[in-house]
Amino acid sequence: MLASRLIRDIPDFPKPGILFKDITPVLANYAAFQEIIDHCVEWASGKAPDIIIGIESRGFVFGTPIALAMGLGFVPIRKIGKLPHETIREEYALEYGANAVEVHRDAIRPGQRVLIVDDLLATGGTAAAAARLVEALGGKVVGFSFLIELEFLNGRAALGDYDIQALLKY
Repeated sequence: MLASRLIRDIPDFPKPGILFKDITPVLANYAAFQEIIDHCVEWASGKAPDIIIGIESRGFVFGTPIALAMGLGFVPIRKIGKLPHETIREEYALEYGANAVEVHRDAIRPGQRVLIVDDLLATGGTAAAAARLVEALGGKVVGFSFLIELEFLNGRAALGDYDIQALLKY
């Protein structure tokens, strides 16, 4: 994939000891960005989702064009205090701290098939929290789509038996 040649490593960001995968050069390159979306849409089509969820913030960048290409709606999962309507919250651990995410209570209907999108699978904490939110609202997670997976952090273990697409593995 073209994206694999464009992603750059930023050491010690956001704190010492973390090697950050910077995807901004990928986003600036039309061909690389389109290639990612095409691969994700092809994979997601086989999951037959009813709606796409993106995890703040880079999950929005990939989730919205996937949703549009599939003719589906998009739901954001956001950090605490960013959504204006009634929400539910789920806490999770990061490789460098802890946080929580929220979704509107009326964003997912019971039985709705949901594909969750984010840029990176690291420890799996954020993605697992997103899945718990979907399921708390009665939705069914049909899979996760990531641009990057950091295999050494074993994030798949946090996601159990869910179907996972990761386009690039490090």
